[in-house]
Amino acid sequence: MRQIVIDELTPLERDNLDSYLKRTLIQGFLSGTFWLKIPESLLSTLQLDHRKCQPFWVTALLDKQTLTIELLVRSSTNLHCPCTAYATVSQRDFIFEFVDTMLAEEHITA
Repeated sequence: MRQIVIDELTPLERDNLDSYLKRTLIQGFLSGTFWLKIPESLLSTLQLDHRKCQPFWVTALLDKQTLTIELLVRSSTNLHCPCTAYATVSQRDFIFEFVDTMLAEEHITA
């Protein structure tokens, strides 16, 4: 799996990230799981064509010492559709910008 990993978080950094993620993303069904919605303007042609599969998300997983953000853009309704794919360059840029902003705003040094 292609992913961004921020590890060796201190307890304070972990709590700060948890607070930030709860304020800015949609919480998943499992504890520590969050969804970052990919803006429609960044969807691939196939993803745009697949209206029934929208919206599209990437998953962020926060545990005790690690934040993992997957680079797999998933359909919210269909797990086995070809529109679920690894992030395009523009989608990756969006994800990295989100991560960079989050780390800067929460003063994460891990």
